[in-house]
Amino acid sequence: MSAGDKEKLLTEINAALESIRPHLAVDGGDIEVMDITDDMCVMVKWLGNCQTCAMSEMTMKAGVEQTIKSQFPQIETIIAINES
Repeated sequence: MSAGDKEKLLTEINAALESIRPHLAVDGGDIEVMDITDDMCVMVKWLGNCQTCAMSEMTMKAGVEQTIKSQFPQIETIIAINES
């Protein structure tokens, strides 16, 4: 994937996540798209209260993954880089 294609895809994924950001903000959190690998793995970072929320794993599966994969079927996985 070219650098231009990667930047475009990152921008589009970030825009897609706007639909779930208000739900995260209610609890004082947010999510940031950090990178996408050549094997189509999106790396995100939880921000604010989402960093320590016990529900972040469920939010990842039911919110983030569903939102991204429904609009970008070429994405294989999504991982939070700040999860332990």
